[in-house]
Order: sequence, then C-alpha cells, then structure tokens
Amino acid sequence: MSTSPRPRVLMCPPAHFSVDYDINPWMTGNRDQADRDRAARQWDALRELVADVAEVALIEQVPGLPDMVFTANAGLVYRDLAVPSRFRHAERAGEQSHFTRWFSAQRFELGPLEGIEFEGAGDALLDRAAPRLWFGHGHRSDARAGDALGALLGIEVVPLRLVDPRFYHLDTCLCPLSGGHLLYFPAAFDPAAQAAIAARVPQDKRIAVSERDALAFACNAVNLDEVVILNRATPALRAQLEAAGYRVRETPLDEFLKAGGSAKCLTLRLDEPGLA
Repeated sequence: MSTSPRPRVLMCPPAHFSVDYDINPWMTGNRDQADRDRAARQWDALRELVADVAEVALIEQVPGLPDMVFTANAGLVYRDLAVPSRFRHAERAGEQSHFTRWFSAQRFELGPLEGIEFEGAGDALLDRAAPRLWFGHGHRSDARAGDALGALLGIEVVPLRLVDPRFYHLDTCLCPLSGGHLLYFPAAFDPAAQAAIAARVPQDKRIAVSERDALAFACNAVNLDEVVILNRATPALRAQLEAAGYRVRETPLDEFLKAGGSAKCLTLRLDEPGLA
C-alpha cells in the first residue's frame, strides 16, 4: 500500500452560486436559470468523489461573488508558491482579495503578476509527466503572463492560443493526466498550439476528444493519481481512458455548465510539487 500523502484540493461550497451576468458563451441565455438546490447536490456528489482520494480544504463563498465556487480560478499553486489570479472581467475581480487572503493564511508564498490579467489554474496547467506548464491565452489570460510565469517557476511554459470562445479557459479543453497522457480537444487551439502539443506529447499519449465530449466538458476533469472525475463521457472516451489505466468517475454537473464550469473548474490542486 502506498504511503505517499493524499493530494490536497481546494473547493468552495455553492451557498451563493447563480448565473447573474454574461461573460462567456455558456452563460448566454442562462441568467437566473441556475437551480441552487440542485447545484448544491451536484457539488456535494463531486466533493464526495474528490474526498475518496484527496484531502478537501474549503473556502466560504462570499455573497455577491457567484463564480467564487470555481476555485480553479483562485490562482496557480506550484510547490510553496501561489500566484493569485487577476481577472479580466470586473464581475469576478472581487474574488481576488478573498483568495489571496486564503493563500496567505495557508502560508503560501505569494507571487502576484502585477498589471497582467491571469486567471489561475483555469489557464495554467502543470504537466503530470514533465517539468512543464501548459498556458492558455486568447480569451481571458494575457499572453504576457506566460513569460512572467516562466520566470517565477523556472520551468518550461508552453503558450497555447485558444480560438473557440466556448472554450475560453485552457482547462475547458485540455487536461494533463498522471500517466503522461493529455486529454484535449484539438479544435479549441490554433495550428501553432496544436503543433506545440504534438511536439511534446507522443501520439500514443494524446487523447483527442470528440466535439460531443468537449461540449460536455469531458476535458474539464479532475485527475488525482489514476482517478479521472468528470461530468460525462461517451462510452468511446470512457473506454479509451480505462484502456490507458484510468478509473473514470462520472458525476452530473450540468447546473455549473450553465455558468461555463464543471469538475476541474470547481477544484484547485494545492500540493503541486513540481518535477524540475
């Protein structure tokens, strides 16, 4: 039996979750349409699955900040460093001070990117098999954040330009997996980004999802060791993941899709040790 410590994950109970504004295509037409009770049940089910394999830390949701449940956007954690987010949209800017105080209280060193829009682990995903950071830009995070993160972390940063507004954050269309696989939706990226992925990840490690799976946010998955937790996967994708050695756990999160988020968006990994 492994004696390695369990992963640590930050989540935020959806006490004040709602769709109050329109800052991504998923929100369009869904203002005031979220069922808070159903969202709470879905969140509880996700938390139970995460808690099976990880320690869950909680931050209380602040009234008036309906998207604070999406803790992936709190910032990027790497070893003992937390890089807090600086949101593009004013509707989410109020979250910044609460997450920054939480990181400070947990004794993380803070490395803010001054004057640069950066939306945390929504756009910055650490590879699970190499000292590498995949960095998405084009919709939310400023491209300049890539260079700043490289200087802070001292690892390779691979910029990936996002071109489909439905996949406005990198974690909606790409998920590095523990066995060195990469789950992603190629059409969400420009040709240069697709080439950058292909140059670094062997073909047999790339799991390209269909548009059907992408629109169900299958790439917005929580990967903890061999477990992959996601909203929904087609039988074909589930079979592919299981053949690669992963245990797939599906849990409905459609209430959160109304706001443009799913499993990964609702979590932030807190114990990223780095591979450098």
